[in-house]
Amino acid sequence: MASSLFQLGNFTLHSGSKSYYRINCDVLTDDDWSALARMVYERVDRFREVVGVPQGGLKLAEALKPYGAPILRYPILIVDDVLTTGNSMKELRKEIGTDCIGAVVFARGKCPSWITPVCIVASSKEEKK
Repeated sequence: MASSLFQLGNFTLHSGSKSYYRINCDVLTDDDWSALARMVYERVDRFREVVGVPQGGLKLAEALKPYGAPILRYPILIVDDVLTTGNSMKELRKEIGTDCIGAVVFARGKCPSWITPVCIVASSKEEKK
């Protein structure tokens, strides 16, 4: 497994898009996930439960569990590590229902209005073609 968070090369992303870089969140430690969970918590509204998009969002969801408040009027928080098109989060939201908010660690572009990114990594000119 590569040990760098950001990797250069020719990659096919989960979305099927091509990219010259990859964001490899598999290298993040439990301490990293704890810090990122705190950053997410400080940016989103209160939530009653957290659900991670498999596979990328599972570690973040686990780290965010202590921040949830079991109050029914609060929405469910859907999380993922990297958002490219947002389709994985949209599909999960469709399964859960519309009473959801979302958060991602890295957004590779613009997020839908219901998703809050911690970091935005702008797409390159080449990726937009």
